[in-house]
Parts: sequence; structure tokens; C-alpha cells
Amino acid sequence: MNKNNYAIVMAGGVGSRFWPFSRTSHPKQFQDILGTGQSILQQTIDRFENICPQENIYIVTHEQYKDLVKEHLPFLEDNQILLEPVRRNTAPCIAYASYKIAAKNPDANLVVSPADHIIQDKRTFENTILEVLEHTKTNDILVTLGIHPTRPDTGYGYIQETKNESIGSLRKVKMFTEKPPLEVAQTFLDSGEFVWNSGIFIWNANAIIEEFNQHLYDIHYAFKDLESVYYTEKEKEALKIAYYQCKNVSIDYGIMEKSAKVYVMRSNFDWSDLGTWKSLHDLAEKDESQNVLQGNIMHYDTKGSIIKTPEERLVVVQGLENFIVAEYDNVLVICKKDHEQQIKQFVKDAKERAGDKYI
Repeated sequence: MNKNNYAIVMAGGVGSRFWPFSRTSHPKQFQDILGTGQSILQQTIDRFENICPQENIYIVTHEQYKDLVKEHLPFLEDNQILLEPVRRNTAPCIAYASYKIAAKNPDANLVVSPADHIIQDKRTFENTILEVLEHTKTNDILVTLGIHPTRPDTGYGYIQETKNESIGSLRKVKMFTEKPPLEVAQTFLDSGEFVWNSGIFIWNANAIIEEFNQHLYDIHYAFKDLESVYYTEKEKEALKIAYYQCKNVSIDYGIMEKSAKVYVMRSNFDWSDLGTWKSLHDLAEKDESQNVLQGNIMHYDTKGSIIKTPEERLVVVQGLENFIVAEYDNVLVICKKDHEQQIKQFVKDAKERAGDKYI
């Protein structure tokens, strides 16, 4: 196993589209949503078992989740749990981990992954990542994994490949498009030139630092300036200053859409970001009426629905078709599955009504 390989796992999100199960105090990455016996975070870390040493796994999360991370991943040392003082989107998150690792190992080869993806074909994932790491070891490029689209999904970002510029199996990226309307997504699917943007990135430390320097200089300056305090007692206080210097920006918008060095690797493993209730319905075991049932549930004339409720409560439903019924703690949500994009609005309205009590 190459000791220069590192994994950076982003685990600080709240996952509001999966409300009410994903809450500020206990987000979805710390839950066993699929009933596998492991949290989504634990499943994510298991995928890196043969890619990098355990001591090279770094988790970036909000400081309020430190104890949850240690509970789920007890093998981690404190220096492997990177605690953000405030949320500033993915660019500062990735910069913090990349600059800290580079201060320790300038030859680091980095894989960046969200904590909430579901990838069931571990072997194919490993082979794909290791193949790309061989390229990024010797080329200062940025690589994103592309997923072959199976439907014109409007909830994913799309990447268009060039036809004649490549490095091995990597294709140069021509264009990024974020969550297109249905008719545009269908056109992308029909063309065969587009893949879904998985949000999993691979690059060497020098390559990504140079891109921050070129495209997000405020973030580059903030974390480059901490080189002398990483892995020391001064890091925590210096980090607060650095984060308040950073704007709220995603790595996609801040760097990937602007860089001339971006390549995509078409990937053949099954993938879901488990970002919505619909994605859970796609993944989870279903009954003969295409219902996902998790809880103590009696159902009649019900089809294509997701019902996830506490075991101690008997729930009886009748006549539902394509509905979400989800109860957790002090919140019950009932809505049409096709209208699940409104859940973020539900969360916003609940916050305005009662502060943080229900979110």
C-alpha cells in the first residue's frame, strides 16, 4: 500500500433534504439508514481499507460532531479529525485538509470523498481510485469521478467530456452543468458525452494547492499561512482566524469549473449520494408494492411509498401512493414523494417557527 495515499472525508453537512432523520444534532452520515449495521460514515471509511493506511485517513467535520466521529471511528487520532469552527462550504473544507496534509507530506496523493455516498461495489471502487492515483502521482491534474447516467435526473450535476484529449482512461473535462431541467438532462443522456458528477475528487497535494493559489487566493493565503502551526496546540485558534477570512464557496464553483487541468474518470460502480428520500427508495429493499417499510407498520392499498417510523409506535396507513411518511424524535413529515424538493423549505419554515427545536 502506497504510504503517500491519503483519504479526506467530508463529514460536516447537516443533510437537510433528508429531514427529519438528518438533524443538526445527528446528521445522516452518523446513522444506519439502510439497516446494514454500520453508519454511512463507517461504510465510507471501509471503502478506503486497501487504498491508504488508517493513519492517512482524515475526517473534516464541524466541531460539534467531534464526539460523534470518535464514537463511530475510534481508531482515529485527534490530529486526523479536522474540526471546522464554522461552515464555509467545500472549498475551505478541502483546503484545510489538503494544506495540513501537505505540511506533513508534500508528496501526498489525495482522494476527497463526501461521507454520505452509498457505493456497494467496493472492489470496483478500489480499482478505480487506485488507477487514478497512479495518474495523479505523476501529473499535476485534478480528477473527478464521473458516474454513467441511467436516467435524466435533475438532482445531479453533469460533466461533459472532450472526445480527443485524454491521459490513459482519463478524459479532459469540457463543461460542468449543475442540476439541469429535465429536457436538458434528457439531451445530455442521449448524447452519450455526459456523466453525473459524483463529487469524489483525486489529485496530488501540490496540484490542488496551486489551483487554490490561482483561483481562490484568499483561501490559499488563509491556510498557507498556518503551515507552522499545523499539528500543534496553536492550530485551533489560528484556524478560527483562517475560516473567517474564507468566503463560502464550493470546490466545484471555485476551482473545478475554472481550472484548465480537470479530467474525469468514467466509473462503473453503482453510486448514490443518498441525498434525498427518493434515493433511499431507489436503494432500499422494497415489498411487492414497491414500498420501503422501516418500522412497525400496517399498510393497506399503499404503493411506491417510503414509510420510516419508530419501532415502538404502531403506524397504520391506507390508500397512499408515492408518499413519504417519516417520523423521528419530535417531527412527523408526510408529503408526496414527487414533491420532496420542498423538504428544504419545510426545514426553513420550521426554523422560523420554532428556532432550532425541530431541526
